[in-house]
Amino acid sequence: MTNPLVSIIIPHWNHRDVLVDCLHSLRKTEYDPLEIIVVDNHSEDDSVAYVREHFPETILVENEENRGFAGGCNDGADQANGKYLLILNNDTTQEPDWVTHLVRFMEANPSIGVAQPKLINAKDPASFDYSGAAGGFMDRYGFPFARGRIFENVEKDHGQYDDPVQTFWASGTACMIRAEVLTQIGLFDETFFAHMEEIDFDWRAQIAGWDIAVAPQSKVYHHSGFTLPPESPFKKYLNHRNSVFMLLSNYHLWNTIFRGLQRWLLDWMALVFSIARADWSRAWAIIKTWIWIISHPHIIVKKRRQVAAIRRRSDREMDQRLYSASIALEFNLFRKKTWDVDRHAIVGTDVEITEISKHE
Repeated sequence: MTNPLVSIIIPHWNHRDVLVDCLHSLRKTEYDPLEIIVVDNHSEDDSVAYVREHFPETILVENEENRGFAGGCNDGADQANGKYLLILNNDTTQEPDWVTHLVRFMEANPSIGVAQPKLINAKDPASFDYSGAAGGFMDRYGFPFARGRIFENVEKDHGQYDDPVQTFWASGTACMIRAEVLTQIGLFDETFFAHMEEIDFDWRAQIAGWDIAVAPQSKVYHHSGFTLPPESPFKKYLNHRNSVFMLLSNYHLWNTIFRGLQRWLLDWMALVFSIARADWSRAWAIIKTWIWIISHPHIIVKKRRQVAAIRRRSDREMDQRLYSASIALEFNLFRKKTWDVDRHAIVGTDVEITEISKHE
């Protein structure tokens, strides 16, 4: 059988050498056919000229402004021809068989709309990567975590999460999306600019009837933090604002009000703790978040209408995919810092994951 075309989309902004390492790694990818699309978000270095000269096989999209990760992915999707679109960070390297494993997994599991590989810390290959580890989950108040990473606590990889499972979100660091999902629910929401746009996308995909999973036989190494360092105030603000925006957009009205108020209370608790610890950048991120929320009701209402138009699953069905307690309270107050399969597993769904043999 002929392999389906896979379109790899790499949003990029500055740090040419990082992108070059990624593209060299992609040349070692064993899968065929591939098309590689680099979307340059108006880099200030010589990234464009270098890619054009040294990687002529690459499709190069040149933006006249920085359109963020979401905009860059959307611009790449507009150029893609593949049955599968593979979103990829520019600061990654990959195992040669990573695409093969993802395609086989998706072909064997037609209900899966989005899947991610296992993400490994490139600087410490014995550890999971912060950005998505072995599959993403989220609580009902909009706080994401992952199998192998809860907030800042990252586990060592001992093979404990090498089973493919259903998850709530697949990391934008590296994730494979069926093109038909994009056709059905639309592209990434560019209001997010960067951070959590993939979680919002995966939430909408599930609302529309698709499922999300991790295929850990596929492995990607992530260097992380080149575009926005972990302690960047702007990064903290985007992460916080986008999680609240997502929560207020994707629930039915009653849950939006009820859980929105609960999230507001949790955020004010977090604000008090941030001030007590003199973590001014996080405190300011929380304040700015709610200023933005209060001043942009029209954007939230528009987003809610778009979600309502694709809804196939109720909040009750979606709640079975969300962690019912507050992961933030458990982590910060009760010191629960590691993954617990029984407590965090998705329940009440009838998805059966077909595992692909390592030797297939």
